[in-house]
Amino acid sequence: MDTAPSALPSTSTPAQDARNRRKGATAAALASAVEWYDYFVFGIAAALVLGDLYFPAGSSSAGVLASFATFAVGFFARPFGGVIAGHLGDKRGRKPMLVLALTLMGVATTGIGLLPTYETIGIAAPVLLVTLRVMQGIAVGVQWGGAMLLATEYAPEGKRGIYGSFVQLGVPIGVVTANSVFLLAGAFTSESAFAAWGWRLPFLVGLLVLVLAWYIHKHVEETPEFRAAERALAEKEREEKGQATEQGAGKGKGGDGARNSPLRTILRGHLGTVFLAGGSFAVNTATFYILITGVLDYTTRELDMNRGAVLTVSLCVSLTQLVLIPASAALSDRIGRIRIYGLGAAGIALWAVPMFLLIDTGSLLWLAVGTFVASCFLSIMYGPQAALFAELFTPEMRYTGASLGYQIAAVLGGGLAPFVMVLLLETTGTSMSVSAYIIGLAVIALGSIKVLADRARSR
Repeated sequence: MDTAPSALPSTSTPAQDARNRRKGATAAALASAVEWYDYFVFGIAAALVLGDLYFPAGSSSAGVLASFATFAVGFFARPFGGVIAGHLGDKRGRKPMLVLALTLMGVATTGIGLLPTYETIGIAAPVLLVTLRVMQGIAVGVQWGGAMLLATEYAPEGKRGIYGSFVQLGVPIGVVTANSVFLLAGAFTSESAFAAWGWRLPFLVGLLVLVLAWYIHKHVEETPEFRAAERALAEKEREEKGQATEQGAGKGKGGDGARNSPLRTILRGHLGTVFLAGGSFAVNTATFYILITGVLDYTTRELDMNRGAVLTVSLCVSLTQLVLIPASAALSDRIGRIRIYGLGAAGIALWAVPMFLLIDTGSLLWLAVGTFVASCFLSIMYGPQAALFAELFTPEMRYTGASLGYQIAAVLGGGLAPFVMVLLLETTGTSMSVSAYIIGLAVIALGSIKVLADRARSR
């Protein structure tokens, strides 16, 4: 998994470069799609069955809260994956970390599909469930940076936004696939059979991730930007080694260690940018998980809506993102990332109250309208986000910086959002409290985006 050979000068032809670019972008998109599929099946299962099977105590609300808390644990594990993979990915390459992420996710997801319930093995069941969820979280923390950089660092001049959106498309593809598989499992099993074993089938698809990991390891090249950064670093080390030989041995060792640590570089000089990136994106990831898991629980448990119908609406809404995400990314290549990104954040803030007023009608049509408009604003933000985060950092620390920003947003937004939603509904008795939560995160996002925009203008 060492990428040392990539430090050699490239001898590829333009045709080979184009083929590698297509292969890299396709591999990144597929890796993102299968990773997010594996991650989202847990969220759907948490809303539908895991509470009763692994946390069978107290009220139904208590079971759902425990299930969503387990869902959130995966998000708290994601920054650890981002830090470890970012450090190694900036030193060893993007591809090895992506292969590692896919392998870890495949093992964890398949393990959940085979895990006995509380009734069978007692307290060991929820303990193992949390452990496997932590593995999923670490895998996603590793994956996003690797897939994003594999796509954006292969991008031709002026097309980083659209290439980055290929990775972002993995999210709606993962949601559509996860919902489709759950719908099929529900359609071909009775209620009792679905609760007993039908819910496991979507998790067992995780075995296919291992096949993709093998393919990327064997057939995908390291990114050209990483190879260029690696060559520049090797040249710099040769020069410094020569200077150290002239001035006396031993002087340069400590400097090399500091310079070669991307994490230390980020913590010392770029931590503010990391937090601004995280603050700008938390509203997007929170609203997204409220839509795909929190709303699923709320509409089926509180509003007595049909599970299959709600899953179908979620699936159809996610399909529209397949068009909107690349469209907004392409537009950001022309008129700027910050402008498009900020428009999406403002839209989420303005739509937070109308969305829940429509959902509260209990009408399938108004549920579709409310979630569709919200999904449009999410897509407007999500399309340019990969390229925006990549451009905030230089290549030698890009994996670490971009991953940390993204995963901080995932913890503050996505991981806690379904749990906070259930807690707010139970405490206040009104969905307007959830709208207020979204608006609060949107205000933080708009403030972070303004600071990033001011910094970009000053440069």
